[in-house]
Amino acid sequence: MSGLSEQEAGRRLGQDGANELPSQQSRSVLRIAIEVAREPMFLLLLVAGALYLATGNPADALLLLGFVFVVMAITIIQGRRTERALEALRDLASPRALVIRDGQPHRVPGREVVRGDVLIVAEGDRIPADALLRSGSSVCVDESLLTGESAAVRKAPSPAAVVLERPGGDGSASMFSGTLVTGGQGSCEVISTGPHTELGRIGQALQSIAPDATPLQLETGRMVRALAVVGLIACAIVVVIYSVTRGGTLPIWKEGLLAGIAMAMAILPEEFPVVLTVFLALGAWRISKSRVLTRRMAAIETLGAATVLCVDKTGTLTENRMSLARVVAGGHTIVVTDGGEPWPNACRTVLETSVLASRADPFDPMERALHRAAASLPVTSPGPDPQLLVREYPLTPQLLAVTHVWQDTGSGRLRVASKGAPEAIAELCQLSAAERGTLTHDVARLASLGLRVLGVARAELPPADLPDEHGALRLGFLGLVGLEDPVRQDVPAAVAECRTAGIRVVMITGDYSATAQSVARQAGLEMPDAVLTGEELRRLSPDELAARIDQIQVFARVVPEQKLQIVAALKARGEIVAMTGDGVNDAPALKAAHIGIAMGARGTDVAREAASMVLLDDAFSSIVAAIRLGRRIYDNIRKAVVFILTVHVPIAGLSMTPVFFADWPLLLLPVHIAFLQLIIDPACALVFEAEGEELGIMRRPPRDPQQRLFSATTVGMALLQGVSVLGVCLAIFVVTRADHGPDAARALVFSCMVVSFIVTILINRSWTRTTISMLREPNAAVWWVICGAVGLLGLVLTVPAVRVLFHFAPLHGTDLALSLLGGVACLAWFDLLKLSRRWGAGWTRRGARR
Repeated sequence: MSGLSEQEAGRRLGQDGANELPSQQSRSVLRIAIEVAREPMFLLLLVAGALYLATGNPADALLLLGFVFVVMAITIIQGRRTERALEALRDLASPRALVIRDGQPHRVPGREVVRGDVLIVAEGDRIPADALLRSGSSVCVDESLLTGESAAVRKAPSPAAVVLERPGGDGSASMFSGTLVTGGQGSCEVISTGPHTELGRIGQALQSIAPDATPLQLETGRMVRALAVVGLIACAIVVVIYSVTRGGTLPIWKEGLLAGIAMAMAILPEEFPVVLTVFLALGAWRISKSRVLTRRMAAIETLGAATVLCVDKTGTLTENRMSLARVVAGGHTIVVTDGGEPWPNACRTVLETSVLASRADPFDPMERALHRAAASLPVTSPGPDPQLLVREYPLTPQLLAVTHVWQDTGSGRLRVASKGAPEAIAELCQLSAAERGTLTHDVARLASLGLRVLGVARAELPPADLPDEHGALRLGFLGLVGLEDPVRQDVPAAVAECRTAGIRVVMITGDYSATAQSVARQAGLEMPDAVLTGEELRRLSPDELAARIDQIQVFARVVPEQKLQIVAALKARGEIVAMTGDGVNDAPALKAAHIGIAMGARGTDVAREAASMVLLDDAFSSIVAAIRLGRRIYDNIRKAVVFILTVHVPIAGLSMTPVFFADWPLLLLPVHIAFLQLIIDPACALVFEAEGEELGIMRRPPRDPQQRLFSATTVGMALLQGVSVLGVCLAIFVVTRADHGPDAARALVFSCMVVSFIVTILINRSWTRTTISMLREPNAAVWWVICGAVGLLGLVLTVPAVRVLFHFAPLHGTDLALSLLGGVACLAWFDLLKLSRRWGAGWTRRGARR
């Protein structure tokens, strides 16, 4: 089946549209603007503008509203940036389909499947469009999505069918979009796509990656609600106290209401939800650049806390690029090279038969390696021609072997070719104890070289003797083939990086112990000889496994169902587990792990749906890169949270303090807070999100999963910084008020606060490196924010018309310099704290070396 040409597929895609159903629409600019307009901060600013108009200050009102729209524009830009990141993730999350185009297999996004495409489907695949099964073997499909019936239905190939039948029919050729192949494999022809499918007519949505509320978002939501209540109470208190202590006239009450609004704006931390939304969405986008797709946002939070990384050997630690290395038969061992040396007949027969037991156009790496070897080495034709494949016995968990039955069209006799796990082949051949001992010795010898070992067997029999059950076959043992799959070049360095980061790497494979040990040594695992086999695992109770699992780093001869036991034992030891998987049977373990990572290139749709992340290139180093990014993202969220809490302390303090002193003027008005938002919002959303990783990010232990974002350490650090800024600002006001008047003192306080906020940004870029050293680290957003803040502050202080709107008076150069110096100096202690920690750590290391 040659399938469509790429040109014809493109024409049909343009004619019929993409193969997708209407899903959650991305937020337009208008929708984002409406959401911003409903935010409490925006409403408070509008109320303040209305009060300015009511008190006869239209210029103040217009200036305030101007700031409102600038802040709104910044928020909208960030919202669109987040939406673009989510749209990119939606494109990555689109299910993949294997189609035949121009006679060649191609993996394409499910949305690009068109009417007339030839689909190749296998166990674990989700059907991307309505189709008719044209050929296949033992195909069963779960159609519960459409019928509600949990039992899978058997499908029968039909080269002549042209019309789809209703879902749920046993023995039909109809395959429906969204249903799941639970067994077998086959090829089918697409009949309808997108909204024209049965699923489309019912109107259900297939895919959505709309982010769920993560634990961080839930914790932040609780904090925001609590502070909102505090802000409303403080607002009421400020209004009443200010108005009562100043005479209680109507103009005073209006001023008191403005003071109350400023107080509410000062306390309300509306930046928290924005920070989490932006950081998690853009973080998922950044992680996708490392070839890892985030399907559940909570996984980003958990990445930094992972303590154990359970990975498959084949394709993750190794290249999944098999090549034939050894053939053992009849007492001979052939080392496969390109030299073209003559092969004994017994070894030739082994290779011929292994090719007959493989697909004619294989996708499995081992079968491809066998075909390449048969094509390049001096091997005779693989059997009498012409031949017809009349029966396939598929691999099952009970019998790990694949058998193909070929019929010679001339004589009618059957030629049976089988390959699989050596123990399964030994069972089909009914080997004696002595023969099994020789087989075990040969398998161990090949496995010790790091080779994947398959047994090969054959038989010839008349059609009447072909049994229904795979296990009832009686075959003759031929020999063994050993295939090598080299360890990826970047794996040893990535494993070493995990070790320094306090993450234990556990390898899980279905291969023999000797093979697993060889790969573990090449990969650099700490305890390659500490191996537990699937058979030993089966005999252990959950408590016994939990007691031993700390000393085990390699699991061999493990079946997928046992991965769930391993995950449960690790979780019982308090580990935070990341688990990789690719098959249907891996789904429970992926679901049970804290971070389930499905294979994107070779994984099934069931595994991808159960996982919280999808590894697009199946490379181990990509997982490690995602963990590194996860740590960086969480660090930057904490820095942004500290910055937000820090700046709100002096804003709230300067808003409330004058209320309790009848002779003090208001130090901060709503227009001042709106101006400060021009610094706070970009700093949170731009500067800290783009900040690079801390030095030694992968040389520190994983984060405690019980650690809260708003921990005592985080809040305490923010309060110390905020109180430092507040104390300097109040001191400047007290010192300058008598000689300069309230408006000049207010201008000096405001200037000091703006500079201190810039310094707060700079010192919190890193909690281990000094501010001066961080100036050499690239972050374009930092300089945009600093230049914008300094430019706007200069405009406010020097342009008379604008200065009047801010209720400022002209300043002398000396006074301004003193104010700016205070803003810089008020947080110098934090850099000294960083240095003291570094010196203390250095003395500790030197003492340990002595």
